Amino acid sequence: MLLQALNAGLDLASGLHNLLHDEADLAVKAKTLGRTLHDVRVPTVAYPIANGRKRTGKRILAVGTDCSVGKMYTALCMEKAMRAQRRKATFRATGQTGILITGDGVPLDAVIADFMAGSIEFLTPDNDPDHWDLIEGQGSLFHASYSGVTLALIHGGQPDALVLCHEPNRPNMRGLPDYELPSLEALRDLSLTMARMVNPACEVVGISLNTSAMSAEDAMALCAETERRMGLPTVDPFRQGADRLVAVLEGF
Repeated sequence: MLLQALNAGLDLASGLHNLLHDEADLAVKAKTLGRTLHDVRVPTVAYPIANGRKRTGKRILAVGTDCSVGKMYTALCMEKAMRAQRRKATFRATGQTGILITGDGVPLDAVIADFMAGSIEFLTPDNDPDHWDLIEGQGSLFHASYSGVTLALIHGGQPDALVLCHEPNRPNMRGLPDYELPSLEALRDLSLTMARMVNPACEVVGISLNTSAMSAEDAMALCAETERRMGLPTVDPFRQGADRLVAVLEGF
C-alpha cells in the first residue's frame, strides 16, 4: 500500500520507530519518483546536555497516571483557549503525533538518554515573561516502561505549572496488566517532588479527565466529585473545553 501511495504521487510520513528509509523497496521507489520519506522519530538537532538554568517565560506540563490518557489533547486545547483570548501560548510537541500536527518538535523517545532533558530545554527556550509553553506530556512517572521519558520532560521543562491527566475506570497501566493506575493524589505528590527539584515554585493547577467511555451525566458527576476531593478545577477538555484550566494560569 505504501508503494501504491508513492506511485500515486504522495510523499510518506511515519511516526514509527521502524524507519521508512530502512525499507529498501520504499527508499528506491521514493528516489526514483522524486518523493519524500518523512521519518518523524529521527532527531534532526544535536541536542545539548541539560544545564538546569532557569529560563524566562512560563511553562506548563501535562503529566498522567498512564500513557494515552489525554496529555497531548489537553495541551492542545489549552493552547487553543489561550490563543482565543489573545494570550501568548505555544504548544510544544514531544512525540510523533504532536510533531505531525504542528510540523515541529522533539521526538523525545528517540533521543539518546543523556540528551533528553537537554532537548526539552532546547524546545522551550527563553521567552517573553507572559508567554506560556504548553509542553506535550509523555508516558507516566508510574509506568515501568516509559517513566524515564516523563522525568526528562519534567527536568528539562522546568514547569511552573502541572496539569494532572487521568482516564477513569482503566483496568491497568497500558501494556502492563499487573500494574494498576496510581491515584491522582499519588500523581500530584510524586510529580511535584520531581518538578520542584528544578523549579521550587512549581504548582499543580488543574485536572483533565478523559471520560470518553462514560455517559455525559456520569462524566459531569465525576468531574465535580474529583474537583471537590482534589480542590482543583477539573474538566474533560473534549466535552467542556479548557477555559477553566487556562483561567488558573492568570495568577502566575
